[in-house]
Amino acid sequence: MKTFYCSVLLALFMVNSAFAGEAAIRTEMAKKFPYSKIISVKKTPYFGLYEVAFDDQLVYTDENMTYLFSGNILDMHTLKNLTEAREKQLYAINFDALPLNLAIKNVKGNGKRRLAVFTDPNCKYCKKLEKEMVNLTNTTVYIFVYPILPGSEEKAKAIWCAPDRLEAWEDHMLKGVEPKVNKVCDTSALAKISMEAKKLGVNVTPTLIFEDGVIKPGTLTLELLEERLADAGQK
Repeated sequence: MKTFYCSVLLALFMVNSAFAGEAAIRTEMAKKFPYSKIISVKKTPYFGLYEVAFDDQLVYTDENMTYLFSGNILDMHTLKNLTEAREKQLYAINFDALPLNLAIKNVKGNGKRRLAVFTDPNCKYCKKLEKEMVNLTNTTVYIFVYPILPGSEEKAKAIWCAPDRLEAWEDHMLKGVEPKVNKVCDTSALAKISMEAKKLGVNVTPTLIFEDGVIKPGTLTLELLEERLADAGQK
């Protein structure tokens, strides 16, 4: 009986210590990153690390907050991406709730797979992503023109008012052809796209949204795009 009570007390101590650690880390993280919203802090079962979920990013830290880790943790037995699975729980959105009618639509092959991209005409990483997507197959890409860099708004409006928006977009992003203002048109859709981006917390370009609702800021290689699209198709 004595052994049983000792075991119970030890378990309670360990649980309380974990909660104390989580609370302390949340407090310190809030001090170090005052302009970021913390969704949750949770102790992980690996290496004594704590998972810190900000409103736009998942990171890890040790108990003493000596280091901050940003990246993917994989289970070597199953090769499952534990970070990605957790991000899906925390951040995934409903893909069909996106204002797809406001996007420039690029259908590749049978267009069965779906990918949304918030992108800026002056963003060099967006242009790099466009080059990677040239050889993407059987995917419908929804291009949300989101001008956030200096001088981007004028280009975005010129592309939006072009006779063929997709052609004007690809000419600029892939060939460096500066878009010309051929006519003035209704560009209120660009403002609506901007509002949607802010609602989703999209503040960098490019930002990709896959069909399973996972949001990924930054560019990806064609190989990684194909892998991620395949994973999203298994939702």
